[in-house]
Amino acid sequence: MTSSSQRTAQALRARSQKTEASLVRIKSVVDLLAKSGGPITVAAVARQADVSRTFLYEHTEARNVVAEAALRARGLRAQTDQTQREVVVASWRERALNTEEALRTTNAEVVNQRERIAELLGQITELQGEWTDADVVRITSANVALQREVRALTAERDRLTKRLAAARDNARFADKRIAALEAQIAEQLSAPPS
Repeated sequence: MTSSSQRTAQALRARSQKTEASLVRIKSVVDLLAKSGGPITVAAVARQADVSRTFLYEHTEARNVVAEAALRARGLRAQTDQTQREVVVASWRERALNTEEALRTTNAEVVNQRERIAELLGQITELQGEWTDADVVRITSANVALQREVRALTAERDRLTKRLAAARDNARFADKRIAALEAQIAEQLSAPPS
């Protein structure tokens, strides 16, 4: 054998060994992803197995390993995804309803406190001549305390309003994400395996 043909044979053996080692890593990564429930995608497998995406697409056995594992995972994931979506939607809806109820309660309390303040101010104005200085101080102190309480309740109402808005945003995001995932699952289930 000439040195050129020896080098070629060595290069072919080295390439074959590298390919076999890559296949072993790919199978190992696919098994780990399947056990962990992580998404089995070409990008995830390539990254964790330290191979190129091109290798996964061009090498038939590697492509088949990833495609079969992804199909198995999709079947399992489709069942759990629906349950998880239902739990997430129910959770956000309940939070939004709870926040709306708390907001209604807080608004009613603010209205009651403002009415009480108005009554007390009216009493001070009408009866100021009949009351002693101690009575005026006591009522004024009560008024100040009520005003503080109104400010605190108003702040609580504002906080609850923000929470309600956030809960509604999260519910809308969850709805959009669920719709996207359902479309993706339907698309993946209807697509022929590659």
